[in-house]
Amino acid sequence: MSQTDYRISFDTGGTFTDFALQNEKTGAFVFGKVPSTNLDPSIAVLSGMSSLLNAEGVDHGQLRGLYHATTVATNAILERRGAKCALVTTKGFRDIFMIGRQKRHETYDLHLDKPQPLTLRKNVFEVEERVSHSGEVLKPLNQGEIEALVSKLKSNGYQSVAICLMHSYANSAHEQRLADAIKVEMPEILISISSEVSPKYREYERTSTVLADAYIKPIVDQYINRMSESLAGKGVSQDFLVMQSNGGLVTPNLSQRFPVRIVESGPAAGVEMCAVIGRLLNETHLLTFDMGGTTAKLGAIDDGVPAISPTFEVDQVQYRPGSGLPLNISSIELLEIGAGGGSIATVDTGVIKVGPKSAGAEPGPICYGNGGEEPTITDANIVLGYLNPDYFNGGAMTLDLEAAKAGAAERIAKPLGIALEEAAWGIHAVANANMERAMRIVSIEKGRDPRRYAVVAFGGAGPLHACRLARSLGAPRVIVPYGAGVGSALGLLAADSRLDASTTRILPLQKDAIPSIKDIFKQLGERVSEELSALKDAEDVEWDRAIYARYVGQGYEIRVDLPDGEIDDGFLESAIQTFHEAYKQNYGYCQPDHPVEAADWNLTATVKRDSTALQSSSFKATARDAVRAKRRAYCPEARGFVDHEILNRAALRDLGEVVGPAVIEDDECTIVVPSKDKATISDRGDVIIEIHNEAS
Repeated sequence: MSQTDYRISFDTGGTFTDFALQNEKTGAFVFGKVPSTNLDPSIAVLSGMSSLLNAEGVDHGQLRGLYHATTVATNAILERRGAKCALVTTKGFRDIFMIGRQKRHETYDLHLDKPQPLTLRKNVFEVEERVSHSGEVLKPLNQGEIEALVSKLKSNGYQSVAICLMHSYANSAHEQRLADAIKVEMPEILISISSEVSPKYREYERTSTVLADAYIKPIVDQYINRMSESLAGKGVSQDFLVMQSNGGLVTPNLSQRFPVRIVESGPAAGVEMCAVIGRLLNETHLLTFDMGGTTAKLGAIDDGVPAISPTFEVDQVQYRPGSGLPLNISSIELLEIGAGGGSIATVDTGVIKVGPKSAGAEPGPICYGNGGEEPTITDANIVLGYLNPDYFNGGAMTLDLEAAKAGAAERIAKPLGIALEEAAWGIHAVANANMERAMRIVSIEKGRDPRRYAVVAFGGAGPLHACRLARSLGAPRVIVPYGAGVGSALGLLAADSRLDASTTRILPLQKDAIPSIKDIFKQLGERVSEELSALKDAEDVEWDRAIYARYVGQGYEIRVDLPDGEIDDGFLESAIQTFHEAYKQNYGYCQPDHPVEAADWNLTATVKRDSTALQSSSFKATARDAVRAKRRAYCPEARGFVDHEILNRAALRDLGEVVGPAVIEDDECTIVVPSKDKATISDRGDVIIEIHNEAS
C-alpha cells in the first residue's frame, strides 16, 4: 500500500470519541466509536485510532490526512478548569468583564446570577493609556508603569495573559507594546491580545473573547503538543488539521495561536456533513439535529449553506440569549442544550426533569454497568425497547436492561406513583419536548418555516428521537446519513480549510468611502494571507467579502454578503441594495431612502479540499445484511408495547420501503420509525423517512 491510501478523522465528544477511516482508492468507510477519556482526551483518540487501524490492517504510516474535532476548549470553559490567567485593561475599565450588559436574560428572577467569570477580579490589572475610537493616541503608555505591571505578573505565577485596551481595534500599538514587554521578561507565558483575537468594537464582548482565548490557551497548547508528539511517535508523518467553529480546517499551530476559534469544533463538523449530504440529495433547506451522549446541537442550512454567526455564547443558562459568555468569533450558527443520551432524569416538584446534568462517559448511564445510579435518556430508551441490549455500539458493548429498569423504577416511577413504562416514556417525551423547544428557536424564531425544511439527524442518539421531533415541528422528512452515528467525524473528511478576518470601522456606504473600503479589505487580505501561508496546498482559494451593516442611528447590524469584483460605484450600489433586501427578509420591511452604514468588515478565504469525500456509494454489505426480526417496543399511539419490525440498514435495499412502527439498527446508531412513517434508502446508503402528518 502506498502512503496516500487512507485518511482518518476523529471527533472527541463528552461520552464517545468517534472515528471515520476512508480508503481513498475505493471511497469506502470504516467507522469506530470508543468511550471518551475526559481527563485526557488524547488517550481515547490514540487508543481508538490504533484499534481501528489494526483491525483494518492499516499502518499508521499509510495515513495521508488526519482531521480532528475536539471539545478540549469547550470543556475547559464549561467546567472552569482553564489556566491561571491575568487580564490587562485600560484604567477605569477593570470591571467590564464582570458587569457585562445591563440586559437580564430573566427579567423577573430576583436571584439571577451572571455567568461565572473566567478569572477573579484580583487578577485584573489596569494601565493608564487611552486611544480614541478613530485610533488617535490620547494618552500614551508610560514605560515605568509597564515595568511595574510586568513585575506584578511575574510575582503571581500566571500561565497566560489577556490584554484588552480601549479601542485597540482602531490602533493596536499599545497592546503590542505591552505584549512585547511581557514576553521579554516572561518568555514562557502565553499572551492573547484583543487586536489580534477580536479586533472589533463593543468592549464587553471583545474582553470576554480575548479572556476566553487566554484562559484556554495553555490547555489547548499542551493538548495539541501531546497529540502531535504521540502521532509522530507512532510513525504518522502527516500533520493533522483541526476543525474551527466556522466549519473550516486549520493547522495545529493556528489552533494553538487562536484557541478560542475551536470552541465549537465538533458541532461545526457535523453541520458541514449535513450540508454535503443535502447537496447530494438535492435538499437545500435543512434543520440539523446532532444528539450525542452529553448534549444536543441544533442548526440550520439555508440554500445549501450553513448559517454563520459573527458571535455566539458559550455556557448559556437554559439556552437563553444573554445568559452565557459572548465570544466574538465566526461560528456556524448552533444552539446547544443539555439533552444527550447520558442526560440524567430526575423528579422535581412532582414532574420529570431531564438534563442538563449528564452521566458522561464515566460512570455513564445505569445500563452501561460502570457504576451509574441515576437514570438517563439511554436507560429510558432501552426500557422502551428501542435499543438492543445485546448490540450496542456495533456489539462492542452489552447493556444491562434489568439494571436500567430498576433504576428508572426506583428514581422515577416510584416517586411519581406510575408504571415503569410510563416513567420511561415520560423521560423520552420530556427530552423530545426540550429539543422541540430548541428547534423552534432555530427555525420559527429565525423566520424559517420547518414545513419547508428536512431534518438531518445524526450523532449516536439523534436518529432515535428525530422522527417524533420532526412530526411535532411539521417537518416533512428526516434524513439519517450513512455513518450518522459518527456524523461529525464524517464531516471532517468533507470539510474545507477556512480562514477569516474581521475588523470594526464605522463607515457610511457612500461614494467618498470607497478608498477607505479598499484599504480595509487590503489589510484584511494581508492578515488572512499570512495565516494561509501556514497551510499546505493552499492554492485553490475562494475569497468572500461581507459586512455587518445597519441603518444610520441603529445599534445593531445584520450580515450582508458583498459582490465579487472591483470596489467601485457599482459595488457600493449592489451592497446597499443587498442590505435593504436582507433587512426586509429579517424584519418584514425596509427603508430604501434611509442612509446605511457598515460597522464590521469580514473577509473569508476558503481552501477547497476533497469535495467528493462523501459522494461515493460506499455503503456496502456486511455480515448482518438483511437482518429482520420482531421486538416489543413502546408505541405511544397504542399506549403500550407492540411488535416493531427490527432490521438493519442493508435490509432496506431489498424491502424498498418500510412503514413504521420499526427500528433500524446500525453499528453506530439506532433509528426509530414511528407508526405510519415511511423509510426508504438512497443509493449512497442514507435512510430517508417521510413523516406522516395527521393533518395531511
